[in-house]
Amino acid sequence: MVRLVAMVRLLLSILLVSPLCASPSQDLSLSGMFADHMVLQRETLAPIWGWAAAGAEVSVKPSWSAKAVLAKADGEGAWRADLSTPKAGGPYTLSVTAGKTITLEDVMVGEVWICSGQSNMEWHLAWFADSTAIINSIDEPQLRLCTVGKAFSDTAKGDANISWGLCTPANVADFSAVGFHFGRELAQALPDVPIGLVMTAWGGTVVEAWTSEAALRLGGEFDSALDLVAARRAGHSLADNAESLESNWWNDLFKQDPGLAAGWNRAGGDADGWDNVDVPTQFVNMGLGSFDGCVWFRRGFEVPPNWAGKDLVLAPGAMDDMDVTWINGIEVGSVREMGKYLTAREYAVPAATMVPGTNVLAVMVVDTGGAGTIGWTASGPGTMELRCPDLDQRVILNGTWAARRGAAVQDLEPFPRNDWFSQNTPSALSNGMIEPLIPFAMRGVIWYQGESNVGRGAQYQRLFPGMIQDWRHRWGQAEFPFYWVQIAPFGYAEDTGQAARLREAQSMTLSLPHTGQAVIMDIGNPTNIHPGYKDQVGRRLALLALAKDYGQDLVWSGPTLLGYAFEGALAALVFDHAAGLELRAAANHHFTMAGEDRKFYPAEARVVGDRVIVTCEQVTEARAVRFAWGAADASSLFNAAGLCASSFRTDQWND
Repeated sequence: MVRLVAMVRLLLSILLVSPLCASPSQDLSLSGMFADHMVLQRETLAPIWGWAAAGAEVSVKPSWSAKAVLAKADGEGAWRADLSTPKAGGPYTLSVTAGKTITLEDVMVGEVWICSGQSNMEWHLAWFADSTAIINSIDEPQLRLCTVGKAFSDTAKGDANISWGLCTPANVADFSAVGFHFGRELAQALPDVPIGLVMTAWGGTVVEAWTSEAALRLGGEFDSALDLVAARRAGHSLADNAESLESNWWNDLFKQDPGLAAGWNRAGGDADGWDNVDVPTQFVNMGLGSFDGCVWFRRGFEVPPNWAGKDLVLAPGAMDDMDVTWINGIEVGSVREMGKYLTAREYAVPAATMVPGTNVLAVMVVDTGGAGTIGWTASGPGTMELRCPDLDQRVILNGTWAARRGAAVQDLEPFPRNDWFSQNTPSALSNGMIEPLIPFAMRGVIWYQGESNVGRGAQYQRLFPGMIQDWRHRWGQAEFPFYWVQIAPFGYAEDTGQAARLREAQSMTLSLPHTGQAVIMDIGNPTNIHPGYKDQVGRRLALLALAKDYGQDLVWSGPTLLGYAFEGALAALVFDHAAGLELRAAANHHFTMAGEDRKFYPAEARVVGDRVIVTCEQVTEARAVRFAWGAADASSLFNAAGLCASSFRTDQWND
């Protein structure tokens, strides 16, 4: 494994190539970003690129200019020409010649925006119920739609399956609803300016998949996964190295999980924090909801005196997915590979493992996805037992066990397996769906993602701004505008603040220049992670662009916490963007307050000018206030423009 990793890292400088360094064909061809009906960014130097025979001279002639721009294909056949684009207008033609001529028709010049993220950005207009009539009524000749085909890759790709089209009912039906509504708002506010929208989105994806390998390496959090990507790129089979890779993963797990260090696998170990549960069981029956990770189970048991000195067999049944099992702190067996979740375990127990009196059986079950179980079969609870083969006797282990949660899988890298490489592998979508777009000239990016990173808020504080900076660096367009949608209220299972911390991480990313956040905490759906009102989402993103990039005088933000002060039982919160500040009628305004004991209680709130005064009967000395901190809490705080406040907190307690 050491030799493999060393070799992989040695190859990185060779294998991390730019999109212009590999030729799909020696005949003249253009990147898929250039096609009929496209939009080029106005009044800039717009790169045009493609491939031709090595050393070929390439002429790029736009109809708006009397002069052609010349380029020369390099040794790999890649070429690039930078065109000076005019003011908004069109249609134009664009002719590219190198032996043969390719002519693009109906080329417009205007404003180009990238629309990226996961399912709430991908969500097509046609995916809404009763959308046919609305789609058939759409007539937006200013808009041009570009769709990037879904693709994940271990290599930075030079091209992709990309299509441009007019904004017709047939084309818009399968386009991003958020992207469309954003573009339509721009078109209405910018008459006679063509708007090009480039949709590159994939539902259920994580932010690290959209970030380049080079950028992720700087943080070091995904090195093991990235080493696998590099090994795959170099042609190595994961199966050839599976034993070493899996061993490394388990070593990392034992470092992350507190159980071994605290002695959870033996008598005399840490006894605090355990709950009694009936075993066999499923994690969901223990109140763990959708938790994926380690759950420890422990119980004491005695065996008949006549078993002394005899070898035994432990048959605890199936575990979903993997397990490590100890008796009296001695490991007696384990399953450390995937796919064995319905396989009943049987572990040999040497006679020397047992002690007189009470013995301690401990099982660490590791669930990587789906329903975690212990002792469960395809038809329900099974029988868990310890057998003495010599005497044909057994002790039943079903009953009351102690249980507690250990490390979460989300804190670990993906388990290495042959089918591990997917759209959620770190850097995979950056390679397949972002790299082919670079360096296409555009105004900025709108982004809607974060749901798949809920539970990793602290990490998202690093990953999200890191991705933005990565894209800006690779595009070479200085600090282009980057606007995102904050995740909406939704009832995430067993949430204890994880969703709010993800929203907090998104808000913290506003410290980067030329960024903005569309808050939609008033139009979420607590039972649907894909809320409707995509028209309002697109509008709020458009408000950011129109105010910050197109010089329009309008309100683009809801109230944002500017400062606070505590005086006895009272908290005074001061807000920016607070003209017409109001608390709208609601049964619960979702303010909570805590004192020195850090216990939060429901609080009362009232508006005084640009301030909100918060009090709580149970708190005599206020120390912290939180607003809309529950996963599904809707915002109740608005300004006169009808824009709502995000969730926030005044404390930084790690609870």
